[in-house]
Amino acid sequence: MTSQAIGSSVSCADPEAPSTLTVAAAREAILATITPIQTSLRLPLRDALNAVLAQEIISPFDVPGHTNSAMDGFAMSGSDLPQQEYRDFKLIGTAVAGTPFNQSCGKGECVRIMTGAPMPDGTDTVVMQEQSLLINESQVRIAQGQRPGQNVRQAGEDIAQGSVVLSPGRRLTPADLGILASLGFAEVSVRRRPRVAFFSTGDELRSIGEPLGTGEVYDSNRYSLYGMLQRADVELLDLGVVKDDPDALREAFDSADEAADIVVTSGGVSVGEADYTKEILQQLGDMRFWKIAMKPGRPLAFGRLGSSHFFGLPGNPVAVMVTFYQFVLPTLHYLATGTPYQPTTLLAESDRDIRKRAGRFEFVRGFLQQREDGSFSVDPVGQQGSGILTSMSRGNCFILLSEDCEGVKDGDKVVVQPFSALM
Repeated sequence: MTSQAIGSSVSCADPEAPSTLTVAAAREAILATITPIQTSLRLPLRDALNAVLAQEIISPFDVPGHTNSAMDGFAMSGSDLPQQEYRDFKLIGTAVAGTPFNQSCGKGECVRIMTGAPMPDGTDTVVMQEQSLLINESQVRIAQGQRPGQNVRQAGEDIAQGSVVLSPGRRLTPADLGILASLGFAEVSVRRRPRVAFFSTGDELRSIGEPLGTGEVYDSNRYSLYGMLQRADVELLDLGVVKDDPDALREAFDSADEAADIVVTSGGVSVGEADYTKEILQQLGDMRFWKIAMKPGRPLAFGRLGSSHFFGLPGNPVAVMVTFYQFVLPTLHYLATGTPYQPTTLLAESDRDIRKRAGRFEFVRGFLQQREDGSFSVDPVGQQGSGILTSMSRGNCFILLSEDCEGVKDGDKVVVQPFSALM
């Protein structure tokens, strides 16, 4: 993909502006305007899942805090291990996690030890219980074939005291919460979550529960947006359906701008639509109306209101989801973490021909499967129109066809982006 200089305005009113942007150039231009959130707050550990870390976590001690057994078995000195056949050891005690054996283990002696128990003085090796023979209450037989130092976890081998464990900008996972708990952190400093206000525009839209008249439809886009935003871990403000009325739209944009970092709308940005959205946005802020060389989702508006950034997504339901995942989600990720958004992609073999013309990026909805040999295959799912929302439900990935692609033949390798890789 090629990129345009990101500092220039791309307002549709500018006769010098290009008629379309590539997907890469649009992403680059958007992110160039975003300043990551720096405001932080402290949260109890259990409330911090998915939050973005605002502090550097330095370990106050070693983990594990003491050298301990990785297995149930018998602890002894590695220098005592038998070199031929077997050797009998005197069993002098037992060590369990929380109750160490506090005497020293001498030559020819061993200690029964449980997983996690500190290694007694004089021992550096554990022989698994299954590889030993308890002859009687005070004698254990060990056969040859054991290695000195085996089955022992060294103090600090997981985390060393004073080391950096987690860095700012990391989105906290369940494993991270466990690590923080193991270090004794009851609460943690995290960045404030992005605030997003969203609404739909259109006189034809009705909320669920209202009767439908001729030409009217239920507003599905707000529910798709709600689901995607919930998974993106943001604070939400749902402003509902706003009519194509100048005063109502102006009031909605003013309210959204006061409350949010990002304002997202669906509908009202295509050329020729009978609404006032573009006119009002030009009055309220610095708008850059773009046509993006992509399918679906060609019309996309982006710009800045008074204190927030604005995304005007298309009205068709698939185009809403595609443009959200490809533009809004990377923006939210960067706003929250300050790091680039890099969802997983992989190569798969297409199970059929896919028609495409060069010059635009296409996001084909597909169904990805893994074969018995470990390779992947993918098949487009049904009709691919921007109004066929079932293609997003039945599919599990985007087939990514770049601007220079001129179609795909059955058996060709294609790049796919699994939906599971998208937050």
